[in-house]
Amino acid sequence: MKLSEVAKIDSKGRITIPLIMRESLGLFEGMHVLLIADTESREIILTPIFPPSAELLELKIELKDVPGALAKVATKFADLGIDMVANRCAAVKRGETAECLIIVDISRAHIDNIDKLKLELNSLPVVKYVEVRRLVKK
Repeated sequence: MKLSEVAKIDSKGRITIPLIMRESLGLFEGMHVLLIADTESREIILTPIFPPSAELLELKIELKDVPGALAKVATKFADLGIDMVANRCAAVKRGETAECLIIVDISRAHIDNIDKLKLELNSLPVVKYVEVRRLVKK
């Protein structure tokens, strides 16, 4: 079922998510939500973070623009027990470079720190560069 409402932004930039939407999506006070703004389409995507114990990282990854590059990264995540929450990838220079912004949950990962994660990703032949930023910590 799709729900729609129009909300008004207050003077502090806040909006109230209508009760029916909060109930339908299982949103509750104190819960984390992921906001992704697409400046080109002028849209904001709001995604509830489940489980509440999620430990989120934002990864900016530069890849070789070749078929299967993102699949290799996703396979590495699976091998490490990392859950991919959201991703946006685009070719920067066709046939040469692509950029991905990937949000992951490492709360159940088989790896214990960010530096090791960067090393694992950089070991993939398709990865040119990795930048990591912590979003939510348990």
